[in-house]
Amino acid sequence: MSVQHLRFIILALSILVVPVAVVAQAPARVPTVGILSAAPASGPTTAAYREAFERGLKELSWIPGQNIRLEYRYAEGKPAQLEGLAHDLVRLGVDVIVARATTSIRAAKRVTAMIPIVMSATGQDPIQSGFIASLARPGGNITGLTLLNQELQPKQLQLLKEVVPRLSRVAVLSGTLALLEKDRQSLEMAAAGLDLRLQHVTAQRPGDLDKVFADMAGTRIGALLVRADPSVLEPNTPRVVALALKHRLPAVYWLRSYPHAGGLMSYGADLIEVHRRAFYVDRLLRGARPADLPVEEPTKLALVVNIKTARAIGLTFPPSILARADEAIQ
Repeated sequence: MSVQHLRFIILALSILVVPVAVVAQAPARVPTVGILSAAPASGPTTAAYREAFERGLKELSWIPGQNIRLEYRYAEGKPAQLEGLAHDLVRLGVDVIVARATTSIRAAKRVTAMIPIVMSATGQDPIQSGFIASLARPGGNITGLTLLNQELQPKQLQLLKEVVPRLSRVAVLSGTLALLEKDRQSLEMAAAGLDLRLQHVTAQRPGDLDKVFADMAGTRIGALLVRADPSVLEPNTPRVVALALKHRLPAVYWLRSYPHAGGLMSYGADLIEVHRRAFYVDRLLRGARPADLPVEEPTKLALVVNIKTARAIGLTFPPSILARADEAIQ
């Protein structure tokens, strides 16, 4: 073989081998998940939900900062900012959007029909809200978890009646999330069965809380049911609890963070467990279609009571409630 032929073979091999080596060295693409929330970026509740979500990812072998990238966007209690934050996530090219609570889901739905959206702890019926076609076959680009809190509220009324047997009037406190007509009718029917009259009140901004509670105190309200609201009520949990205590209003909440902050009692889904459920993110990143992943309802409901608070407002929990309580705060 001539020297010229040998040089030609070496050159040909180098052309073939070098691109293969370059391809082999190219790093694998790291998927990106956007998390959209109306809540403040700081605070114990936000930190607990974030820790639970990332722990759930790790249990499924997704390690933030290594084989998955997380982009958090918080509206700081200002729902009007959610749509802009959702657009930001779309511009980043995220693979999945995890939308926490109804306002975030609605904002994400408005800005993308292509990127999969995981509902995380929506407190309203996702079918009535227009997010999905059915629990079993969601259709479209949205799936995830629902708390269906409207089904819990009749039970919450019953708990109030057990604690205050002579109760006749209950205020239902909402924030920025309006009560759907279907849910209102269900709640009114439950109230009628317990011989209760309801008064619906709203706090659209944190600054409304003092006046709302003062107005309730002046209308002979005997107890309070606090609905889900990630924008006004939950970010101001200590204030809501303090005002209920100030006006000596027995109150039932849906998050255990309220009785832990001094509220009387809560009955609802275990939100730490809900946020730990990273199953949907895992399945979607591995190629599943959101339209084919059934929406889950909560399987674990917790009753938490605060005995110290009951004493402070002159109440005693009946043995029937203490026996059913998952946690009793002394």
